[in-house]
Amino acid sequence: MTNRPNARLRARHVVPRETLNAVCAGTLVLTLDGELPVEYLTPGDRIITRTAGTARLHALRHRRLTVDAVSIAHGTLGNARPDRDVILPGCQEILVRDWRASALFGAAQALVPACRLVDGTYIRSLGRETLDLFELHFETPQILYADGLELASAQTVVAPA
Repeated sequence: MTNRPNARLRARHVVPRETLNAVCAGTLVLTLDGELPVEYLTPGDRIITRTAGTARLHALRHRRLTVDAVSIAHGTLGNARPDRDVILPGCQEILVRDWRASALFGAAQALVPACRLVDGTYIRSLGRETLDLFELHFETPQILYADGLELASAQTVVAPA
């Protein structure tokens, strides 16, 4: 095996049955203006992303839905990741880049639905919960920073409101 320093690191994508990449009201999203609550964002805001460095928010969709919810305790996914206790829809995809990606999914990093990380102690299923959810839409899919986690943006592009 040769060491190829310029080789791209590939991530495994663990495909959920359904995808709802959205965050709850109050989630702090990293923007060029610092961390802002998701409900304060507007189309045109520049969001800091892992994918592109920065990306303009194309649309923000707010819905109140009853979904399978997952609770992730502060610090569970790395040093201060998340940076506080968070609740996510179970099908929200999280970029995992630690031992879990290797041990559970056979890759250096993996895009995994939150429900696939449930351990019953630090990452718990909350069952069906009604949540105020915000979907962040960009021209192309992005990995954004929210509450210290690397989360996938919404999958489809919607027309701006």
